[in-house]
Amino acid sequence: MRENDQKKINQDIDEETLLLVSQTFKALSDPTRIRILLLLFQGEHSVNQIAESLELLQSTVSHQLRFLKNLRLVKSRREGTHLFYSHDDDHVIGVLKQTIEHARHN
Repeated sequence: MRENDQKKINQDIDEETLLLVSQTFKALSDPTRIRILLLLFQGEHSVNQIAESLELLQSTVSHQLRFLKNLRLVKSRREGTHLFYSHDDDHVIGVLKQTIEHARHN
């Protein structure tokens, strides 16, 4: 990133944006939430499907989905009595992929 671009980002960031960035990184700091997000980037899933695929309790999945939904990292749609979840922001998978690549880099 060029120095002028970096200065512009630093000057233009407001407190609300700083808080949202911080909360997003907090969301991405939890291994369970990362696993859920990676699964949802593969496709839409119900709470039960997520719990089964990741071998988690349904209550754990519901709690984590609520957290992720509040940050607009996942979204839901209702079909009858079932809720189906999917990712809500393609930027997040980019951040996750880059971070995974960084972690695997020797």
